[in-house]
Amino acid sequence: MKPARTSALRLGLVSCSACHLLSRKPQALDHGITYCPRCGEELHQRKPNSIARTWALVIAAMVFYIPANVLPMTITSAVGTVSADTIMSGVIYFMQHGSWEIALVIFTASVFVPFLKFIILIYLLLAVQFKLVKQPKDLTRLYRFTEAIGRWSMLDIYVVTILVALVKLGFLADIEAGPAALYFALVVVTTMVAAESFDPRLIWDVVGEKHE
Repeated sequence: MKPARTSALRLGLVSCSACHLLSRKPQALDHGITYCPRCGEELHQRKPNSIARTWALVIAAMVFYIPANVLPMTITSAVGTVSADTIMSGVIYFMQHGSWEIALVIFTASVFVPFLKFIILIYLLLAVQFKLVKQPKDLTRLYRFTEAIGRWSMLDIYVVTILVALVKLGFLADIEAGPAALYFALVVVTTMVAAESFDPRLIWDVVGEKHE
């Protein structure tokens, strides 16, 4: 017979979201607002409205993802000609010129990683909402992975910034960030906030309910 699963929630403990102090749950937490005894932050057993907030942010990021890939990321002017490149056209350009490594890095950071984060976050949300959690450790690892890779999605923005700074120093050519740069930055920030809004403890709450 497997031992009964336990958790901080079952033991009457609550963690502060600011200083991470784990303390005994005050009685007032069941009836009103209470605060962390160390830093004064408002205490919650789980992140308030975690599922609804994460869904809203994921949907918003998916909306931003469309113009981020359709609109030009860079606009180049050289000797009287103007050309605009999207993320994918930039990837194709590097592939055609033999720079497969650069093309792979840009495609992974700017196209694959944001899309993968959408898939993972949606999967986590559906698993919690419909109580489909079978391997909580694997789901928790997926969440940690999503948190870890979020910042690397900004790589394409860094590349555009460096290109703009370098080419601005020349006289025969000029390069500017296109409108897609703003939308792509919004995708990255929104998905990072979405991952932060999701409370992974909800995964284990589902497991606890199944063993009651």
